[in-house]
Amino acid sequence: QVQLEESGGGLVQAGGSLSLSCAASGRTFSNYGISWFRQAPGKEREFVAAISSSGSSTLYADSAKGRFSVSRDNAKNLVSLQMSNLKPEDTAVYYCASARTTWGSRRSSDYNGWGQGTQVTVSS
Repeated sequence: QVQLEESGGGLVQAGGSLSLSCAASGRTFSNYGISWFRQAPGKEREFVAAISSSGSSTLYADSAKGRFSVSRDNAKNLVSLQMSNLKPEDTAVYYCASARTTWGSRRSSDYNGWGQGTQVTVSS
């Protein structure tokens, strides 16, 4: 199991951009698919984006497609989530996690190594 830590959250105006980072410990980071989830107060944890272990394939939630981009640099043990054209409804705590088996699942129970999350707040 790889341990992850999110960073890069903050306050941004609607229409602005923000880039989040997911840093990993462990020597086998490149073996794992990684996904981003988010959770707003009173709501369930929601899938945002996924990237395969090699970085060759990605998946996005409909709400993220066209605005968010996930990438990874396995040499640096780092996954990034670049967000643009942010909307107030993007406000949430953002988490990254490693896939237990096959990458790309939208179910949070298929992941482990959750970080503490990083807060993203988008003002209107």
